[in-house]
Amino acid sequence: MSEKERLVLMPGLLCNERLWAPQISYFKDKYVCEVPDLTQEESIEKLALSVLKRVRGKFNLVGLSMGGYVSLEIMRIAPERVKRLALVDTKARADSTQQKRRRRGLLALAGRGKFKGVTPHLMPLLIHPDRMEDSALTGEIYKMAEEVGQQAFVRQQTAILDRESHLDILANIKCPAQIICGRQDLITPLDCSEEIRAELPGSELLVVENCGHLSNVEEPELVNRALEKWLGRST
Repeated sequence: MSEKERLVLMPGLLCNERLWAPQISYFKDKYVCEVPDLTQEESIEKLALSVLKRVRGKFNLVGLSMGGYVSLEIMRIAPERVKRLALVDTKARADSTQQKRRRRGLLALAGRGKFKGVTPHLMPLLIHPDRMEDSALTGEIYKMAEEVGQQAFVRQQTAILDRESHLDILANIKCPAQIICGRQDLITPLDCSEEIRAELPGSELLVVENCGHLSNVEEPELVNRALEKWLGRST
């Protein structure tokens, strides 16, 4: 019996393994699912290196938002380790001045002892307006943020603020690539995914309708089917 392929699922800002529960449940019988801890370093490069050190062999890589930034850094450092790449609600460009200002504002909020105010501030940006009354979904988002905590949030935001653009590496990525984005994503809008699609040879883009930034938990069935098809693509 052949060894299962690895499916490495990279969480976003203020997220942990809870984020990927719908995917782990769907794929666990066919793949070894791993969710790295992306809370312990203050740079995207160091986070990428920590994942490469932790995960052995070649693997299929899925990254959402900040997890996508780390995934692209892995593609810069060690593309030979990645069998297939999926980028979910993320971007390859660096932050704009306005986006950096917003991140610094959230850091300042957390630094004033108001970390619990960060998630309510972010919630309307994270999910589609129609899901704001979905207590099961919002409850999981609050739990993740609480489990990640203030200090890790500061490290993550610092890493994101200091990251460089990955647009320069996209043309050199050779593995099968799937891009997924919610139509109403307000944090990494659809044009960011369209930009990646235009620069990344052979990539496919799924636009998830009536969906915000966390498409994998807002519309898990659609995302799972897209990932299943992607995982079936030959390398």
